[in-house]
Amino acid sequence: MEAPPQSARETRVIEANAVALGISIDTLMENAGRAVAEEAARRVQGPADGIAVLAGPGNNGGDGFAAVHYLKQWGFSPDVWLSSPAAEIRSSAARRCYERIVATTRLRVGVPRLADLEGYALIIDALLGTGQHGEPRGPIRDTVLVVRDCRVPVLSVDEPTGLGSAVAVHPRWTVALEAVKEGMTPETSGEVLVRPIGIPATAAHETGPGLFLFFPVASGRARSPRSGRVLIIGGGPFPGAPALAGLAVLRSGAERAVIAAPQPAAGYIQSYSPTLIVHGVGSERFQSTDVSPLLRLLDHEHFDAVVVGMGVGRAPETEAALAELLGKLRGRNLPMVVDADALGALGTARGQAPDAAPCVATPNRHEFDTHFVNLAETLAETRLEAARRVAHERGIVLLAKDDVDLLTDGTRGFLNRHHHPAMTVGGTGDVLAGVVGSLLARGVDGLDAARLASFWVGDAGLRAFSARSWGLTPLDVIDELPAALREGLSRLGR
Repeated sequence: MEAPPQSARETRVIEANAVALGISIDTLMENAGRAVAEEAARRVQGPADGIAVLAGPGNNGGDGFAAVHYLKQWGFSPDVWLSSPAAEIRSSAARRCYERIVATTRLRVGVPRLADLEGYALIIDALLGTGQHGEPRGPIRDTVLVVRDCRVPVLSVDEPTGLGSAVAVHPRWTVALEAVKEGMTPETSGEVLVRPIGIPATAAHETGPGLFLFFPVASGRARSPRSGRVLIIGGGPFPGAPALAGLAVLRSGAERAVIAAPQPAAGYIQSYSPTLIVHGVGSERFQSTDVSPLLRLLDHEHFDAVVVGMGVGRAPETEAALAELLGKLRGRNLPMVVDADALGALGTARGQAPDAAPCVATPNRHEFDTHFVNLAETLAETRLEAARRVAHERGIVLLAKDDVDLLTDGTRGFLNRHHHPAMTVGGTGDVLAGVVGSLLARGVDGLDAARLASFWVGDAGLRAFSARSWGLTPLDVIDELPAALREGLSRLGR
């Protein structure tokens, strides 16, 4: 199945993952500049033809400066128009590329006039790239308006400036770095030329620290810096499981964790921590008579996501109750995590609407083989291909836990290797489900929540192992979640 166009945030995630793998921004910018220069050189008659490079203050402008360097090596004499003074170049990598060409290149600052551009054979648009938001402003906006009135062909770098807005460059060609970006069509971007720039495949197809870009950091003006209320429906025979999920919900930044459990288990769960809010329902284990009280709880309190299944056991009456409950929950269009013993009650419903709230299923290897697909019977497929097919058919996100975790929404597929074998201790799956639920409750997309949670919990587990060795417990992993988050955000400058 063909991958969808890449979003701006996904592009930043991949770049951050690449940097974590040892590929510097300078290397990526150098490779991007060479790719742009090669495509530009192919589209003019020769070095005698003039090329104008319109450069912004960010990394897109840096790609343009790098392209100038290579064009000059090949005998061209490109001119550069800076949208703002050189002192405003934000990126250190872009500044290094600028300083390399400043002494030998004709530079101008400000908005070019139409007459200034008409004499060139090609314009390279390096004003704004994937970091742009909304309509261009200030001198960049004014430059775009001039370029639109100009008859000189334009080659855009990575994506056209103003893409998706009313004020956008309409290039003849766009050099898409590594992948086609969202919003690119022949009408908006001309002929799209995809060029690799040295990003390792693992940066794009496996989890990495760039995923912390998905963590919702509240702005300083937020009335409630912490948000997200999660209802956890679990417990009965195994009361510790929902307690672990609830503690993980809180440690991963949600505002509130509420647990609904069979009455005898509720007291045990409450004893784990005063920070958990616990509601007891019914008798020793969930039954069909408990479905209405659980739905009333949802009606009376506001919840942003629901986590279902840990610790409920496999009694026939419980499985019947969960099947009824999950059907009604999916009808309410509420983000949901289905874990452990509830996986068998998820059913095989197909055709979920594209805009439906995400439903993330978190099976371990045995549960994957039992409730989704047994690879021993489908040898023609790899494990990821099978997971992708099942997720597509059922309209869910699959986070299949294994030596290498599989993550897919039926279209995109990813792997997570970032964890320790000691984390197979019972209860860490409950922690993972809680973190996914916390992220869903704060508005993170289903697959992105699964990807970030798997990497984040894995990182916390690696930290816990360094302190506890093979004696680590799920509580140790929970305790390390904030430190793993703090370092992840710090590496990204957040």
